[in-house]
Amino acid sequence: MLADSVRFDGRILFLTEDPGKVLRQLAGEDLELAETDPLRDQISTDEITPAFICYHFDEKLGDFPYLGLRCGQAFPLKEGSVRAGGFAVSVAGKRRGKGSSREASPYAELCAGIRLVIAESFERIYRQNAQNLGLLTSTDFGLIPRIRRGEAIPLAEFTAGLDPVTAEIVRRGGLFAYNAARLRGDTVPPLPEHAPRPMTYAEKLLARATVVDAAAGQVGLPVVKPGDGLFVRADWRFSHEYVTPMAARFLERALGSAVALRNPERILAFRDHLTFLHHSMVPEHRAMGLLSVAERLKPAQEAFCTKHGIRLHGELPDGSGSEGICHAIMAEQYVLPGQVVVGTDSHTPHAGALGCFAFGVGTTDIACAWVTGDVRVTVPPTFRVRLTGRLRANVSAKDLVLHLLAQPLIREGGALGHVIEYTGEGLLDLDTDERATLTNMAAEIGGFTGLIAPDGETVRFVKERRGVELTLEPWMRGDDGAEYAHTLDVDCAALGPMLARPGDPGNGLPLADLGDSVAIGIAYLGSCTGGKREDLRRAFEVVQPAVEAGLKVPEGVQFFVQCGSEDVRRYAEAQGWLAAFEAVGAVVLGSSCGACINAGPGVSTRPDQVTISAINRNFPGRSGPGQVWLASPATVAASALAGRIVGA
Repeated sequence: MLADSVRFDGRILFLTEDPGKVLRQLAGEDLELAETDPLRDQISTDEITPAFICYHFDEKLGDFPYLGLRCGQAFPLKEGSVRAGGFAVSVAGKRRGKGSSREASPYAELCAGIRLVIAESFERIYRQNAQNLGLLTSTDFGLIPRIRRGEAIPLAEFTAGLDPVTAEIVRRGGLFAYNAARLRGDTVPPLPEHAPRPMTYAEKLLARATVVDAAAGQVGLPVVKPGDGLFVRADWRFSHEYVTPMAARFLERALGSAVALRNPERILAFRDHLTFLHHSMVPEHRAMGLLSVAERLKPAQEAFCTKHGIRLHGELPDGSGSEGICHAIMAEQYVLPGQVVVGTDSHTPHAGALGCFAFGVGTTDIACAWVTGDVRVTVPPTFRVRLTGRLRANVSAKDLVLHLLAQPLIREGGALGHVIEYTGEGLLDLDTDERATLTNMAAEIGGFTGLIAPDGETVRFVKERRGVELTLEPWMRGDDGAEYAHTLDVDCAALGPMLARPGDPGNGLPLADLGDSVAIGIAYLGSCTGGKREDLRRAFEVVQPAVEAGLKVPEGVQFFVQCGSEDVRRYAEAQGWLAAFEAVGAVVLGSSCGACINAGPGVSTRPDQVTISAINRNFPGRSGPGQVWLASPATVAASALAGRIVGA
C-alpha cells in the first residue's frame, strides 16, 4: 500500500505550446504556472512515445518520453531530456493521452522519474494505464504551488471521485498489487446494489458479464449504472507484437515465470503492426539500432505464445504480409453479439459493429486479464449518436465519423470515456464493414468504445464470413427510457465527403470547402478503417472508369493499396479489384497495419510531402514526417488519380 500522503521530490515540467519555454525548463529554469499559458492540449501518445520508441519494452523507455512532442513547429525534447532535468511532475492541458492504448507512454514517463501527471482532462485509456502502473494523475492545478512548497499531498486527493475499485488500485500502487491481493482473498471488489432501472445496451451487456464470485465462476448482476467499478468476464483477450513482450515481462516479474493463464484458448495474439517495418525504417533510426530492437519483438511474442498455448495469427510463410490486422480478424472470425472483448489497441472497438462490448486496454490490464480472465471497468455513460435521414451514395462511414470529430462538443472532450452508441435509420445504408469504421474511430472521439446493437445486418455478416447461423436474443438492445449522457443528432442526408487537415483527426472540413488545390505525393488506401472489403469496393468503383480509359496515376504520385486481412485480399483478388488498382499504377501490398503505424510503404520521408490517407489518425509523426490528410477510401482513390485532393 502507498503511504497516506505523498511528497514529490523533483521539478515540475510544463509542456507548453512555446518551445522556448520548454527549452528554458530543460536548461534548469523553473517556470511559474502563470507564465506557461498556453499549455499543450490534446497531446497524443504518438507524441509521448512515437511508434519507433515502442520497440523497446523495458526501462529503456525512460530515455524517450515526449520525444515526438510538437510545441509550435519544434520538437524541443530529446533523448534523456526528462531524466536529466530531474522532473517529478508533468503538466499539460486538455485531453492528455489521446490516441493509442500504448502503456509505453505512461511507463516511459514513470521510468524517467515522473510520479504525477496533471492535466485539465485525460483520455480514458491513458489515465487507466497510469493508474495501473502507479503513476498518479490529477486535474487539480492547485497542487502545483503546494508541491513547490514541499508539502506532502494526502493520497485521498488522488482517489477522490474514483469508484471504489479504482481508488483501491491507486492506494495499492497499481493493478498487479491489487490483483495479487484479490487472488489471495485479501480484498474483494464491492458489488453495486441498485433498484431496477432501464439500461442502455452497453449497461445491460456489462451487467450480464459482471464477476460476482470469481472463485465460483459466478457472473451477472441485475442492474449497473455509470460510475460503478466492476470486473467483467472477457470472452476474448488479444494482444499484438508491440505489447505482448512487455506484458509477458510485467507478468513474470509480478507473478513469476511459472504463472498459469486462465482459459488460454480464449486468448489470441497477432503479428500485424511491424510486418513491413524493414521497408520503411529511416536511416537515422537504423543508425540508432532500432531495427534490431524491433526484431526482438517477434521471437519474444512467439516464445510466449508457444509456452502458454496461445494461437498466434502471424506473418505469412512467404514473407508477403501477415494474416491480417487484429481488429479485422476479430470481426471476421471471432466476436459475437453480447460478448466482452479486450485488446491491446485503442481501435479494439472495431468489433463493436457486431454488438459486442470491445475496448482497448494497456499492458498491465491485458497481463492481469491473462491470469484472471476478467478486466476492470468503470461503467461509462453513453453518448448516443442518432443518425437521421439517409446517406448520399458518395458519402461513407469515414465521412460521417470525420464530421462527428469536427463537432465542438466532441472536439472539446464532451464524449471522453463514453460509450459511443450509434442508432437511427442512417445505419440502414451501412453494412458491417462500414459500421466498423464508426465504432473503430470511437478511439479518436475519445470514447470508451463504439457500439451498435445487433440487427439483421449482423446476422447476414456472420453468415457470409463464417457460415454460422446467428440468433439474436431479445435483451440485445437498450431499454425504453434508458438514460443517455448526450444525444447528438446527425442529418445524414445533409452530409458530403469530408477531410481532416493534417495534425489531428478532429481538424475536419467538408471537401467542398477545401478551396485551394492541394497537390499530393502519396495516396494510401489501407489500415483497419480503410482496408476492409467495402472500403476496397468503393475505391474500385472510382478506379474502374480510369482503367477503362487507360489512365494512370500521375508521375510523382505513389498510390498504395493494403488489405486489412488475407480474407479481404483473397476476396478483392477474386473480384478483380486488385488487378484494377494495379492497372492504374497502384502498388498492392500484403496485409498489415503498415503505414498507419509508420511501419511500411506509404509513409512519408520528408516534412514537405503531402499524403491523402484512409487511416484513422493523423497525429504529428503518425505516418512519417509529412502532412497527412484523412479521407474516405473513395476520396483517396480519386485523389490518387488526380494527383491532388479531389472528390470521387
